[in-house]
Amino acid sequence: MSKPQPIRTHWHQLLGKLLELVLTSLGIKVHVDFNLMSKPPRSDILLLRRDPHQLTWTIEQRACLPDGIRDSSASHILAELKYTEAITSDVLEKVHGYDIFYRTTHELKKSEVATFILSSHTTKKELLAEYGYEEVMGLPGVYRSDYPMVSRVTVLMLNELRDVPHNAFMKCFASRSTEKRKAFRALMGMGFSVLSNLSSSLWMFLAGLRRAMLGQGDEEMRVITPDDIMALGKQMQEMLLESMSIEERLKGLDSEERLKGLRPEERLKGLRPEERLKGLRPEERLKGLRPEERLRGLNSEERLKGLRPEERLRGLNSEERLKGLRPEERLRGLNSEERLKGLKPEERLKGLRPEEVLSQYKTEEVLSQYKPEEVLSQYKPEEVLSRYKPQLEQRECQGALKLLKRTLQIRFQVPPAYFENRLEGLPLETLELLSEAAVTANTLLEFETKLNELTIQTAP
Repeated sequence: MSKPQPIRTHWHQLLGKLLELVLTSLGIKVHVDFNLMSKPPRSDILLLRRDPHQLTWTIEQRACLPDGIRDSSASHILAELKYTEAITSDVLEKVHGYDIFYRTTHELKKSEVATFILSSHTTKKELLAEYGYEEVMGLPGVYRSDYPMVSRVTVLMLNELRDVPHNAFMKCFASRSTEKRKAFRALMGMGFSVLSNLSSSLWMFLAGLRRAMLGQGDEEMRVITPDDIMALGKQMQEMLLESMSIEERLKGLDSEERLKGLRPEERLKGLRPEERLKGLRPEERLKGLRPEERLRGLNSEERLKGLRPEERLRGLNSEERLKGLRPEERLRGLNSEERLKGLKPEERLKGLRPEEVLSQYKTEEVLSQYKPEEVLSQYKPEEVLSRYKPQLEQRECQGALKLLKRTLQIRFQVPPAYFENRLEGLPLETLELLSEAAVTANTLLEFETKLNELTIQTAP
């Protein structure tokens, strides 16, 4: 039974993601785990391709490519990353085979393909000498050989590459921590102007990669993926933004970038009205306003200026036409019948003194508008009794009967209609006595006895 393969970090995928973020916007396509042939062996190889119609690297592209690659005229760059293992004779011969497989499968000329080994660890000089590798003059860390078996494979020793900005992306994957730190400082420092035009995703990836590669996080990840790196970078970005002042966050942004994503009302917040309207034509200032908003702040003369009388009143209903007129102005020209037309009795009585009401209207109309004490206060007792006593007594009897039914319902749980036939028509004095009996009686039978007694006494 074969042992399961240990889970490992695919470092070439992290390098591939970094190069993808850096080079894609510059016109270079980055492929990770690219198939060299129809049934390829497993390899940690990257492919960089520029536009076939582009004869050489642009200035912007060269600013992000390391020594050796930026000096190649090939449009297809194969790169094998060796991050945890050293270069051996098998590795050199295998990568040379990748070069042949890729050119044959895609029918490319030798001049169109260049193949590289990116070595994080410093390879033994003896091995390099055995295969005829010599350092290119003026380019530390770049090794080439004239031996036929490996002549097409260039070796880049990441620890030895020059400390210049265009080598910094590759040197992030060097084995020596001092070299890594210098590379990250070069990339994330303000001096590397090329990065200023690149995406925020690149910044997040670089921040996460730095945290993971230099061991500045608490995470002990057994396997690191590009998504893990991006998540780490996002955390660091959020932490950085939280610690920055508003001025520091906005520094270097032009007005369009500062306002991007804000709603219109957020853009105008804090501006005085005259600042908001500055530069707008009159029709632009009024656009989108409802009629009442356009007229707000104008007095009546300014609003109506230039309109004929019929235009001023057009579209107004009767209430709107009369609004603002004093009562005497509304009624001017109407006779008494026209003034009262359409009003209910209580509306006709509203605002009149009691003595004015009694001199003009029926008793029931009066009682519907005024409380009894308001009516009685205006007249002598004999005048009140002679005219309003039946109606007043009837109102008091109705109130006493309603109270008695409610008391019986609460005390003895009988419905309001239980005694209705026997209670209806009883005088006020009898209803008041029965209300007392309903409170003091211990049983319903005791109350009924009192009811029978009082009913006999009041019988004609």
